[in-house]
Amino acid sequence: MGCPRDCPGTIEDGYCDTCGMAPPRPGTAPPQRTAPSVPTAPSVPTTPSVRTAPSVAASVRTGASARTGSARTGSARTGSARTGTRRRRFGGGLVDVAPLPPRDPATAVMAVAEVPEDRRHCGACAQPVGRARGDRPGRTSGFCSSCGAAFDFAPKLDKGDLVGGQYEVVGALAHGGLGWIHLAVDKRVSDRWVVLKGILNSGDRDSLAAAVAERRFLAEVEHPNIVRIYNFVEHDGAGYIVMEYVGGDSLKDILKDRRAAKGAPDPLGVDQALAYVLEIMPAFGYLHERGLIFCDFKPDNVIQTGDQVKLIDLGGVVHVDDHDAALYGTVGYQAPELAHAGPSVQSDLYTVGRTLAVLTTDFRGYQTTFKESLPDAGEFAAYREHDSFHRLLRRATHPDPAERFTDAAEMSEQMLGVLREVLAAGGEPHPATSRLFTGELRTDTRVDEPDWRFLPAPLIDLTDPAAAFLASVTVTDPRQVLTLLGRAPEHTVEVRLRALRAYLDLGTDGFAEATRLRDASATFPDDWRIAWYDGVLGLAAGDLDRARERFDAVYSALPGELAPKLALGFGLERAGRHTEAARYYDVVSRTDPAYTTAAAGLARCRLAAGDRDGAVEAYHRVPGTSAAYRGSQVGAVRALVRPHPSAPPAVAALTTAAALINRLELEAAALAALRAELLDQALTVLRGGAQVPAAVLGGAGDGVASERDLRFALEAAYREMARAAQGDEKIRLVDLANVSRPRTRT
Repeated sequence: MGCPRDCPGTIEDGYCDTCGMAPPRPGTAPPQRTAPSVPTAPSVPTTPSVRTAPSVAASVRTGASARTGSARTGSARTGSARTGTRRRRFGGGLVDVAPLPPRDPATAVMAVAEVPEDRRHCGACAQPVGRARGDRPGRTSGFCSSCGAAFDFAPKLDKGDLVGGQYEVVGALAHGGLGWIHLAVDKRVSDRWVVLKGILNSGDRDSLAAAVAERRFLAEVEHPNIVRIYNFVEHDGAGYIVMEYVGGDSLKDILKDRRAAKGAPDPLGVDQALAYVLEIMPAFGYLHERGLIFCDFKPDNVIQTGDQVKLIDLGGVVHVDDHDAALYGTVGYQAPELAHAGPSVQSDLYTVGRTLAVLTTDFRGYQTTFKESLPDAGEFAAYREHDSFHRLLRRATHPDPAERFTDAAEMSEQMLGVLREVLAAGGEPHPATSRLFTGELRTDTRVDEPDWRFLPAPLIDLTDPAAAFLASVTVTDPRQVLTLLGRAPEHTVEVRLRALRAYLDLGTDGFAEATRLRDASATFPDDWRIAWYDGVLGLAAGDLDRARERFDAVYSALPGELAPKLALGFGLERAGRHTEAARYYDVVSRTDPAYTTAAAGLARCRLAAGDRDGAVEAYHRVPGTSAAYRGSQVGAVRALVRPHPSAPPAVAALTTAAALINRLELEAAALAALRAELLDQALTVLRGGAQVPAAVLGGAGDGVASERDLRFALEAAYREMARAAQGDEKIRLVDLANVSRPRTRT
């Protein structure tokens, strides 16, 4: 069966082979996404009261197949579909990640089950406990000197213990926030390997029974990206979760191995980190759809085995409406509001952003100085080189939960967009169709300046009550559009936005009404579409500062979208800030060459700096299948030929331009016009004392061209242009031909 979500996949083994999600349960519908908000300026984070204990994640080796893809709405769709081969690519099929061989469980057991002193903290107040004093080693058990709570870091299970009459302990794997994690063998089910993780250490059997009962909902969690919970058992006054075991390495292990190999911190590349986390995002969508919050996401809790990735350690998972559950988070990852406002979808997404920050930078102080903030953009190469990635992290970790991504699907889509940009920086385009914006509204690169009318437009939100009515408005004349909008069944946000666009299309006659509508729409301040049209109005009316401010806000809200970057390029170029504009144009045209106005803008900005070769390179980004291809080649010729104060045409540039003209398929008069420009500049170069290759004349011969040759060719070009002209223009071109003709004896 096909996937019932907004996804082209099919259901296999109970899960979609593209988005990785199970079909909605009977009687339920997938959650509807709202338009992402426009983030406000970050406020200074406050320090919450502490009621969560730092936890040390388990080194449980697990793995599973991941379902992936790209989604704008519905469930998160973040990876490649299954292909029937073992080796697969992560991050929407865009990134090749080397598979890891499975690990023998026996090699994962700790030789000495001991918690290092520097990782011993009180579970109640997080203060250091069990530390050495002088020559006396630290105690593994005792009482916290700060709050008096008892602590005990000694393993509760020994090798050979039979837990729950079924699970024979092999040894300790790691020590986590809830105690020791052990490897065991299930003696009742084919001696399979399992993991035992403590959920409570209490002598109160009633409390223990209640705790076990409260956690049994985890047994219903079943997703290919989440470790499987088999059972819950009691043993000697303690409760344990029984989980599957699959060999592999956590992302924390991978970072450690990279550091050891290099002898210095060696963070993951941004593309690798995004690819890993995108693989795990469907698991968050699955949990959140069921009202479950993971709470304690970090590099320790993502395991790769082979070519698969899994989310482990469900010990901290709680129901979003369970206000009495104990909360477990890790300092440096947990959201600042977790202690006083409780868990939420946004607090989970905060941990995803923090994890990405730790994976991609040598993030020193992330648990101290920067435990609730990010370093400046210039601090790390990953931020300097990929501004979209830094903005993604800023939105995900915004101090105000309302300013973060609304759900895992929205964050996944923006992550995938950022990943495409990062990969395109290497020279290979990675285009994708946006589900928030139309394509650009012009495909001709022969334009001398940026025009707001060529910008993409936001697509209609299909959840808007007037969406069906607006789909019926197919006329293009703005006055007719406004007449039809007056008959709208209700004046929703989408109706206002369509009217605002129509007033903008009227030009200066409509600016006053467009401004009125913009001000009236201030009641929807968090809708990025309001900010977008506000920016378009600023661009149309010449208020460039306002335009850049509003487009920048949309960029921060949607860091993976190309349209806001194109709009920023327009505004900066209009303001004469060509170097800044070129950076945005470069990102857009590298990622998706179909944005041909970005290539044209980049070429203009590079020409303004005297970079002819750079301008030609920008024009050559336009694909041959594009309707703008011919225009881009004409632009490349003129970039090579036309004079510039700081970069007069060179002989090599003229030769290259001649070769381009020879390949162009244009009308004879248009080709003649280009040859006339070329030959006129060739004469200028010749008069300057340089030799002009004969190839400039349009042939394939060797040698050099004389002034006589160039003049005869220029005369022929003007006469060809005159044949297609009329009136005064025809006379002017004939006069130019006569002037260009070399003197000859009769």
